[in-house]
Amino acid sequence: MPPLSAPPLLDATLRTVARRYRLPASATAISELQSTSPATTLALAIEQARAAVARGETPAAPLKDRFIDALAHLIREALRADAGDPVFQAMVMRHRAAHVREYASLSAGAGQDRREVQAAVNAIAHPGRQQRLVPGPWREALARLHACAAASSWSALHDAVRSLPDMPGTANGGPGLARLLDNPALKRLQRLEALALDDLVRQYQMLWERHGPRSGSASASAQGVAARQRGAATEAQAAQALEALARRLNESETAPASYRVVTSMRVPASIPATHERAKTEWDAVLLRQVLPMEKTPAWEICLLAEAKASVDAATTDLPRLLRGLRLLAHADKDAVYAFETQQGVVSLHGASLRALCTDAASLAGTVLYCCDAPAEAGAGARLLGAASRMQLLSAQASLEFASALAQAQTADSAVLAPVWQQLLESPRWHSVLNQYPTLWQVRELMVHPDDLMAAIKNGAGA
Repeated sequence: MPPLSAPPLLDATLRTVARRYRLPASATAISELQSTSPATTLALAIEQARAAVARGETPAAPLKDRFIDALAHLIREALRADAGDPVFQAMVMRHRAAHVREYASLSAGAGQDRREVQAAVNAIAHPGRQQRLVPGPWREALARLHACAAASSWSALHDAVRSLPDMPGTANGGPGLARLLDNPALKRLQRLEALALDDLVRQYQMLWERHGPRSGSASASAQGVAARQRGAATEAQAAQALEALARRLNESETAPASYRVVTSMRVPASIPATHERAKTEWDAVLLRQVLPMEKTPAWEICLLAEAKASVDAATTDLPRLLRGLRLLAHADKDAVYAFETQQGVVSLHGASLRALCTDAASLAGTVLYCCDAPAEAGAGARLLGAASRMQLLSAQASLEFASALAQAQTADSAVLAPVWQQLLESPRWHSVLNQYPTLWQVRELMVHPDDLMAAIKNGAGA
């Protein structure tokens, strides 16, 4: 069956809902209202460069100079000891010192190394194995071995293993002990433990801890729980607004149709396209079904809503969302697909999925980002996104410039010129070059749940 046109009430709601996060289509329209911060200057220079490239022109030399000067100021700002960026400062420290780089590299795989060594220790000295031994020096040594592993004391563990061969009964665990001593994972953990005592490495750790709690810590767990709770609350608000819209549509629709909302809608593997890096779970979806019901009742998509905690989170998510829409559009128009949701399995018409498009006009009538963060529109809007800012700061030339500044050396901002060239020429920098159009598009699609609910209520009274 061909997909139906959008119901008038839905169209009116999307047209009239307040867009408190909206920005002008042109960055220059708000440039006079913005502060002259390095980040804002960079964002405006990037957007002017993008516009020039789009016209087939080479950006003018003064624009390049403005970009490089702003980037140099952004780096100096990020290096400030009192109010700088601890993550960037840690990156610069890692760039400057080989042993800090080694520590960072070993830390990245430390979790897997710990699990591997602890499994090897358990194979030899698990408390259950200890209980089967007669009390004595061998059993006590195995207990020390296990305690060292449990405490992540890797050098002590190595010493404890080396002391075991001289004890009676070693033959029972000899091969396992030899493998444990030679295990590269244990050697890496010992090296990591030794590096952690270095003063520069300690400074590096402190910088990361200023950014947020250490991974695996109780504080990190609590922070994760709080973030999940907030995310769940925002998703619930979005779903409640769509449910209110579904009720109004069911009450006012003149054509014979039924509306419902499902949450956590998961895309089936049967849709014939790659699922890699595409959105495969949708937070809240408004569905419509033509009445009277068919022999095999199926629904079609009216509106997709995604809940995000911030504009930055939605901006990062947009490419994945677009890939998710393209994935759905690969459906067979004559097929019916079963989607798992929190409300059970729902069947969707392939024709409805195939009609989904990613052009600006189609997105405006199909997708909403729901966000309850404070609005920063107009003069308060942050034009340089967090991801773009970090890519600019972490460029090799930026780190070299920052390293020279950190060591009180003379630093010529001209060394930042390669960043400008990468911005204009490298596909890896495409998202940075196009960051303002992306930000504008995300904010066009973004609504506060309260505003959406108000628009639905106003529509009800019209």
